[in-house]
Amino acid sequence: GVGGAMDLAAGAARVFAMTDHCTRAGAPKIVDRCSYPLTGRRAVTTIYTDLAVIDVDADGGGGLVVREIAAGLDRAALQARTGAPLRFAPDLRPLAAPAL
Repeated sequence: GVGGAMDLAAGAARVFAMTDHCTRAGAPKIVDRCSYPLTGRRAVTTIYTDLAVIDVDADGGGGLVVREIAAGLDRAALQARTGAPLRFAPDLRPLAAPAL
């Protein structure tokens, strides 16, 4: 019912967002400020895209921390496709599909 998604987002220990990194027109989907109404503020803990795995406020310092990056894509190219500042984890690794 109405409000169900908000209850889930607010009550969950971890919330994952899965999306393409950019729109069909090439605009970034990951931005500094959302332009649509939000289900829950600061609810997402990890963002999974076709280009990267990004933790949100992973170390309490705020911002986005890239944990995995697509093979062949460098840091500058990922930042150019992202509408918010990125930090890169010291142990940054290639994007890998999970084992089934």
